[in-house]
Amino acid sequence: QAQLVESGGGLVQPGGSLRLACAATTSRFSTYHMGWYRQAPGKQREFVARINRGGQSIYTDSVKGRFTISRDNAKSTMYLQMNSLKPEDTAVYLCTAATILSAVGTEAASWGQGTQVTVSS
Repeated sequence: QAQLVESGGGLVQPGGSLRLACAATTSRFSTYHMGWYRQAPGKQREFVARINRGGQSIYTDSVKGRFTISRDNAKSTMYLQMNSLKPEDTAVYLCTAATILSAVGTEAASWGQGTQVTVSS
């Protein structure tokens, strides 16, 4: 399984932007399907976005038009560009990876430790 490390979180004002990165330690990054999840205090972990090995992406409705997921196979890194941030986007953001598309975001996938995003004035 790939080892995943997130970075890029922080404190930002409403309407601001952040770019998260998920660096993978694997020689086979291009074979992985990747995703972002988030977990707010007292809430269940929820799906944010996913990008398959072919570069096709999907998003949860609440972030469509604001967030963009991308990947750089040469750098073994996935990104999440977050614009027009809202207080309700506050959460720990985790990246996940799996070689089987249906396994992304499940217990069978690899997970990072997460990076905190706080949107507040």
